[in-house]
Amino acid sequence: MTTPDSVTTNLVTKLLAVAVEGLGGTSRTGQIQMAEAVAHAFESGEHLAVQAGTGTGKSLAYLVPAIARSLQTEQPVVVSTATIALQRQLVDRDLPRLADSLTDVLPRRPRFALLKGRGNYLCLNKVHNGAATEPDDRPQDELFSPMAVSALGRDVQRLIEWSSDTETGDRDELVPGVPDRSWGQVSVSARECIGVSRCPFGTDCFAERARATAGAADVVVTNHALLAIDALSDFAVLPEYELLVVDEAHELADRVTGVATGELSPTSMGVAHRRMARLVDAELAQRFEAATATLSSMLFDIPAGRIDVLDEEFATYLTALRDAANAARTAIDTSPSDPKAASARTEAVTALNDVSDTATRVLTSFVPAIPDRTDVVWVDHEESRGTTRSILRVAPMSVSGLLRTRLFAHTTAVLTSATLTLGGNFDAMARNWGLAGFEENAEPGWRGLDVGSPFEHAKSAILYVAKHLPAPGRDGTGAEALDEIAGLISAAGGRTLGLFSSMRAAKAAAEVMRERLTTPVLRQGEDTTSALVQRFSADPETSLFGTLSLWQGVDVPGPSLSLVIIDRIPFPRPDDPLLTARQRAISARGGNGFMAIAANHAALLLAQGAGRLLRHTDDRGVVAVLDSRLATARYGGYLRASLPPFWATTDPDRVRQALLRLRRAS
Repeated sequence: MTTPDSVTTNLVTKLLAVAVEGLGGTSRTGQIQMAEAVAHAFESGEHLAVQAGTGTGKSLAYLVPAIARSLQTEQPVVVSTATIALQRQLVDRDLPRLADSLTDVLPRRPRFALLKGRGNYLCLNKVHNGAATEPDDRPQDELFSPMAVSALGRDVQRLIEWSSDTETGDRDELVPGVPDRSWGQVSVSARECIGVSRCPFGTDCFAERARATAGAADVVVTNHALLAIDALSDFAVLPEYELLVVDEAHELADRVTGVATGELSPTSMGVAHRRMARLVDAELAQRFEAATATLSSMLFDIPAGRIDVLDEEFATYLTALRDAANAARTAIDTSPSDPKAASARTEAVTALNDVSDTATRVLTSFVPAIPDRTDVVWVDHEESRGTTRSILRVAPMSVSGLLRTRLFAHTTAVLTSATLTLGGNFDAMARNWGLAGFEENAEPGWRGLDVGSPFEHAKSAILYVAKHLPAPGRDGTGAEALDEIAGLISAAGGRTLGLFSSMRAAKAAAEVMRERLTTPVLRQGEDTTSALVQRFSADPETSLFGTLSLWQGVDVPGPSLSLVIIDRIPFPRPDDPLLTARQRAISARGGNGFMAIAANHAALLLAQGAGRLLRHTDDRGVVAVLDSRLATARYGGYLRASLPPFWATTDPDRVRQALLRLRRAS
């Protein structure tokens, strides 16, 4: 008997075949398997985690069933990604080409839209009514003056002119762009918006037009941060939906943590003071300013790191700030009909709410005993333009509960990435996402599926672990490791991506290699990442050294990349306040905090780093890990199980010979 589920799966398989043929591709077993699994998940309501290696064609494998389901039910499917690059690829290339290829076999052409946060669009009310004040306390009418002479004023004038020409008001379409400080003069967050009904430009609002387009789309592409805001806040940002695809899903928990993190800094408190100072009496403004100055001074004196005990003085300062913010907020009337006044007051109240809510959250986070706390509090000191910014942060101990109750309890989700199986299974990721709870208490639960990769990893690449090197210390890359790097790059003839645990390590290694090698060495920070990657790709003899931020951003197929060097296992910093708190909490409950947090963190980054090597089925090369612990430590097997099944060796001579052969063959 044919079931509705099998009918849907058969339809998706046929549509995928038409799409692949129309796009000039070839049939791939993993892609078909994934598309059928996604169709089944959408039909059954079962959450699905899919690991799909590079080259599988996973975008097509989830877009085809998403389109089929949306046209069948007339309900949208939301696709969330972590990077702007993938969002643009989906909307500007993949979806239009897919729609063209399926036009003759679908009842109508599918509609799609890219939706970003409100702050990414020009606010016409702010452009024309200029309600805010600048950080240097100048009124905006001065900034908007034709005589504006500052860089900021010139940017604002340019943005005003652009507002008359742009069709979308989308910041990404402004070329060249402007700094955040300038963009802030012509944009508002969702909480700062005075609302369509009160805004004189509501019918022309760029953000509302984007939302309307998304509301009529079959596939809505967004980012993890906006997905989190929509799930965690009390106001809807995305169109109403039940089906969700999370691409680059390995980043979801971190992006949600970022959205759920509160901050207090001299900058944020200063913005709140400037926005409210003209709207309340002098006594309230001075009270808030004094509370801000006192807390800022204390933050500057507190050493960076996690705070486990809130002393009486600190609690007193936080309480004074919270009460001052509440008093000022209560004194501001947000009801005036004048759009300029309404906008200024809404922005002031939003800033004061942020201060009050964060201070309250910090204070209440210390009430439970340490093992029972749900938030982590710490202080950071960040250097910027020669000055130190002291920031008090509070973040959730875990976002798994938030994701389970606020997102996955109301949607059917497909979560996919090339790296989801840590230690060889999906368990760690499922716990991070909060999916594990569905096994116990809910139906139909979730399942994991690894559709493999078109690469023959064992024939295409070598995993080399430098077992003979001493374990890395705290003093940077040792002399023996530098010798190893020089020997490997010389054998490869350049063609190397060096991934280091810190910018200091990358810089030091680059300086040494420039003295010892005859081939060029580029370093992250010396130019934009895109420019460096372009130069790296263009010259096979060039090597590129960088840090963790490069691990997911480099895609260089072909002979320009034959060797990936990873200097050490990327465990979290021992002073990382959030991850160490999470590790301690798991250990206190009798679990293995090191394996659950530190080892999984390292496993994911190792997999991402190793994934830079093979980007095309013709690629060949070596992933060299210079940390002997990957071969000798008890947790080494777990970390290796998280990597693709490369042919493995600890023999340096065999690796150098292999690199020499690759060099001669290219």
